[in-house]
Amino acid sequence: MVSEPRFMERGVFISFEGSEGCGKSTQLAELKRHFKEAGAEVLVTREPGGTPLGEEIRRLLQFAPEGEGMTEESELLLFAASRAQLVREQVRPALERGRHVLADRFLDSTTVYQGFARGLDLETVERVNAFAVGDCVPDFTVLLDMDSDEAHARAVESSRAEGTEDRMENQPLSFYEAVRRGYLEVAEKAKDRFLVVDATGGIAEIHKDICKALEDRFNGIFG
Repeated sequence: MVSEPRFMERGVFISFEGSEGCGKSTQLAELKRHFKEAGAEVLVTREPGGTPLGEEIRRLLQFAPEGEGMTEESELLLFAASRAQLVREQVRPALERGRHVLADRFLDSTTVYQGFARGLDLETVERVNAFAVGDCVPDFTVLLDMDSDEAHARAVESSRAEGTEDRMENQPLSFYEAVRRGYLEVAEKAKDRFLVVDATGGIAEIHKDICKALEDRFNGIFG
């Protein structure tokens, strides 16, 4: 990766992607801690959610009985609505104030889940994504890649243990396989933005690899 000067006036927008069970939230928390220790201001977001409107959309998409039987088109537009609100209410203002933004999923999730896995037309999905986010695209994306069988097993085990089983985690293994293929294809098309990491490694090892890649990409980002 080509080294760039440290962002002084604008924060860096970093998104974390991958299937359920891959460890996104854990690595995001590790990076947040690293930034905090370096004295940097950080905003953490999640999708869907991150705003009052987004959290209500999250409930409808993942847990509400009213979401049963939701069409793929409705799902796409609800994710886009949550993201559009998040960008304008939280992400863009934070970046403009010089805060780094760490996003637990962003537009690539929609491309993969609603496009590759749900089978919606990819050009349509990309147009909806572009309308929702405008010019607010991640500067750097970490893809935590994991074998589909293991990701599926981890997600099911975790959700059942916590009593939080949702619509996505109830999908069959074939859905997870489509998600993995989709992510790897998206990452291949946007090599300059993506870091693909083997999610089966140790937490500390993965965190170290992410930090090194960020330091190489954004010179002096950690001070």
